Amino acid sequence: MRGLATRVVTRRVLPALLTGLLATSASASSMAPETSLRPVARSVGVFLSSMSRAQLLPPLPLRPLRSPRPTVRPEGFVTKIMAQREKPRGQLCGLVGVEGEEIGPVAGRIAGCGTDRAVRVSAVSGVQLSQRAVLTCGTARALQSWVDTGLRPAVGKMGGGIAGLRVAAHYSCRTRNNRPGARISEHGKAKAIDISEIVLVNGDTLNVLRDWRRGRKGRALRRAHGAACGIFGTTLGPGSDGYHEDHLHYDTARHRGGAYCR
Repeated sequence: MRGLATRVVTRRVLPALLTGLLATSASASSMAPETSLRPVARSVGVFLSSMSRAQLLPPLPLRPLRSPRPTVRPEGFVTKIMAQREKPRGQLCGLVGVEGEEIGPVAGRIAGCGTDRAVRVSAVSGVQLSQRAVLTCGTARALQSWVDTGLRPAVGKMGGGIAGLRVAAHYSCRTRNNRPGARISEHGKAKAIDISEIVLVNGDTLNVLRDWRRGRKGRALRRAHGAACGIFGTTLGPGSDGYHEDHLHYDTARHRGGAYCR
């Protein structure tokens, strides 16, 4: 009896299970995508057209990398470079603070003019010259000495101090005061400089022609001019000889009786 019952159950249950499995398979098939997810093969033309021009260019040949190791430097190279770095600002004629350039021998059109060694000075002790003055080293030294020990103390803090000097004349191959037949001027030997105006930091000026006899500015000019005597061999200003009413003339000529100051 038990065997008969088992056969009856099997005949009834198995068809039902098969029917359920078929229904599940059909449902899964309906949810699957209509097309394959695998990419469709493209033609060569489509592939090339999608690439940029840079991608189509042939690769550049590789170049060997240079060694980062520096080449052997010449003997004394480092010492020379360090000396240049440590060199103070402006050292023309061996004078710290005198700025400019060496120009060497200067020849003149008149016998007696010129010098064996000239320099072109642009500034002394931080004071700018309105034009670069061609001078001998001795005259450049005297100019710096006057600026430091005579001019600055005379002007003091007026206008914030001294910023520049207006140079009226420096080297010029000519006779004294341009007189025919006269001796060669110290300007013709690069030993003289003429100054017409002192420029202050705030833009104000001490003008020789305008201010020589006027108040505080005139006193400063006269003190500075007096301090130049002895530093220079010759100092000439307003009232000296009629040729120097609008400027101060300084030169390094040597006179038998000492400095000539007027």
